[in-house]
Amino acid sequence: MAPQQRRARSRRLAVVAAAVAASAALASGPGFAAGAGVVRVADPPAPTPTVPAAAVTLPAPAAPDPVVPVPGPTPAAPVSPEAPVTPVTSAAPAETATPSLPSAPAAKGAPAFGAYLDYGARGVARIAQLSEWLDGAELRVGHTYLPGDRWQNIEGPPGFLDVWADWRLEKDDRMLVLNVPMMERNEEGVSDDEVRGLLRQGAAGEFDHHFRALAERLVALKVPDTVIVLGWEMNGITYTHRCGPDPEAWKKYWNRIVSTMRSVPGQKFRFDFTPTRGKDAVPWTECYPGDDTVDIIGMDSYDQPTGLSFDEQVKEPYGLQAHVDFAKSHGKPISYPEWGLFRNGDNAEYMRRMLAWMDEHKPLYNTVTDYCPHGVWQCRQNPESSAVYRSLLSGRADEPSTPPTSPAPSVEPSVEPSPPAPSTDPTTEPPAEPPVNCTPMDLGDWVEYWLGGKLCFRLDWWSDDE
Repeated sequence: MAPQQRRARSRRLAVVAAAVAASAALASGPGFAAGAGVVRVADPPAPTPTVPAAAVTLPAPAAPDPVVPVPGPTPAAPVSPEAPVTPVTSAAPAETATPSLPSAPAAKGAPAFGAYLDYGARGVARIAQLSEWLDGAELRVGHTYLPGDRWQNIEGPPGFLDVWADWRLEKDDRMLVLNVPMMERNEEGVSDDEVRGLLRQGAAGEFDHHFRALAERLVALKVPDTVIVLGWEMNGITYTHRCGPDPEAWKKYWNRIVSTMRSVPGQKFRFDFTPTRGKDAVPWTECYPGDDTVDIIGMDSYDQPTGLSFDEQVKEPYGLQAHVDFAKSHGKPISYPEWGLFRNGDNAEYMRRMLAWMDEHKPLYNTVTDYCPHGVWQCRQNPESSAVYRSLLSGRADEPSTPPTSPAPSVEPSVEPSPPAPSTDPTTEPPAEPPVNCTPMDLGDWVEYWLGGKLCFRLDWWSDDE
């Protein structure tokens, strides 16, 4: 290779290195958390808007796949976590050609459902598109997260919540669900000692003004009935707002936040206490702050760890059944703010069983996490589960399309024929195939959000044949 070619190759490598460094610096927001030896992918980082989100006109979801940052969805990423996770991307809506499915009967007063589709205006736009894919099913729940990088964003970035408030106000029966971090630097790997000190500061009222500002912003936007998923997955080790380093201080801090937000005139907030399923780092019951400040008892429940059957997810300590029983004993409704596929892959049996479980136990709301590897509409790697989800929820208004089923003996794939695959979504197009010999660059969600897609790095730019 000539000296000139070597110099050109060095410059290209330097560009790649700089891009990778930028990606690492910008990747933050509700990500993933790991617990008790389990690692899962969580929500992609939320970009911090610099212009009002409502002013953005967005196309159908052929958006770039979200990339999960390294430190863990709960113990360090929105989940339960530990070691770094290989970035997982989510594809555009699944599609295969099959006839439309019949609508289910409509009824009033049953649980509301929706999906997490994106943080900002794209998430709002995709609610209608997902509804169309489900043959007009009514998605009454909009779900998003506040960035947890700094206090300014936990107060509600200007413009970020406006588009969600507008969507909520279009119909009286809609519900806005907002995950709210309890600490800034929420996914920066803060030590237990520092977390302990921060929790005690919060319990003493040092952070009250941030939550008062958030409450005032939500009331001003005319969404005072927002469901606040405060300090979610606190039983893991990912987030700075975790409970484990000092459960007593954590509970006092939670109570302080709730009291502060409830003191704002005009508020009608409901506060959702949502751990991850299972024991995780600490039993979530040790973090329960009391009935006076909890309105809903939620659970984030993904199909993990590998090999754990649905029956085991129900029966495990601090699992699905324990969650239902605990909420009943405290006179509280339940919810599933995050749920979906994960370690067991495209598991149609899990999808059937989880939907039947929710039909039986009637959570106040549920929102599937709809990006890879968890999702069903924006993730093509789960075609069988996607078909099940669509077949059972297509056309649904409020009533379950099928009666609850009793637990199956195992979670091994059913021998019966797979349900029909979802039909092609007429509002979306499949993502373009990458050029030959071109590798997508992982720049992180923040960068790709504003670029509008991934950059591609040609591996043959410095071929020895040049």
